Amino acid sequence: MVQKIHQGRNVKRFREMLGIKQEALAYDLGEDWNQKKISMLEQKDVIEDSLLKQISNSLRIPVEAFQNFDEEQVINIISNTFNDQSNGYNYYPTFNVNPIDKWIEALEEIKRLNTELLKAKDEHIKALEKLIKDK
Repeated sequence: MVQKIHQGRNVKRFREMLGIKQEALAYDLGEDWNQKKISMLEQKDVIEDSLLKQISNSLRIPVEAFQNFDEEQVINIISNTFNDQSNGYNYYPTFNVNPIDKWIEALEEIKRLNTELLKAKDEHIKALEKLIKDK
């Protein structure tokens, strides 16, 4: 079974990791947007490419992060990596190299995305400091 990436949920996750409120994202996207519209957007499985690009620019997160990040897949890889063959007293983990490789790839992708999130958050802070300084 092929698992679909939930783009709206990814928008919400990255927005929350950056500490950005729905109202702030709505403001950034323009006067046609409000908090309720952002909430509805975050429930959508698929978001139009042009809108995803706007959100990407606003949050300073690559479009690919919204299109490719699948937290459930990462969790499944981690949970399927270990095989408990205990008899109640002993735990004998068996490692299958292929899932570990996938797990490492997933962790590297998370690390890359976290680095980009931190960079984007720094840029947001600088922009806010500039706004405050200019006032």
